[in-house]
Amino acid sequence: MTGEFPANLHLDREQYIVVFTLDEPNYALPLTAVERVVRAMEITPLPKAPAIVLGVINAQGHIIPVLDIRARFHLPARAMDCDDRFIIARTAKRSVALLVDDVVDTRELADGAFVEARLALPFAEYLQGVVSLDDQLVLIYDLEQFLSLAEEHELDAALGEGAG
Repeated sequence: MTGEFPANLHLDREQYIVVFTLDEPNYALPLTAVERVVRAMEITPLPKAPAIVLGVINAQGHIIPVLDIRARFHLPARAMDCDDRFIIARTAKRSVALLVDDVVDTRELADGAFVEARLALPFAEYLQGVVSLDDQLVLIYDLEQFLSLAEEHELDAALGEGAG
């Protein structure tokens, strides 16, 4: 699954999630946060960026930081594979790229399927919620909570956005 998401998803985009994999488990992001999915490409290191930033990519003329979600969620590190994907997503402040193994589906959430993370997993600070799809729990991440304030400032400085 690569490319822009269809603008003609004629249902409420807030009811959809983009399901992706990191090793075996399925994870998700709200479709409203996802701009597009692209094939993984070379990552350029970004000096002085927070440890959670793998570097930057040039996606259609835009320099976008790549976030290491494996490290953030304490998953084993692995080398990037030619079949990996970047999910280009938008936070309130910037676009970011998430390196994932694969994007497997865009799914509509059934009424009542979504459970807020603070109710299901109160210890999971980076989660927006949990949903059961095809008898499997899928964790839905909250990109707005992904970078700490200090990491945001470090990233701004590394990208040259904090100058001035």
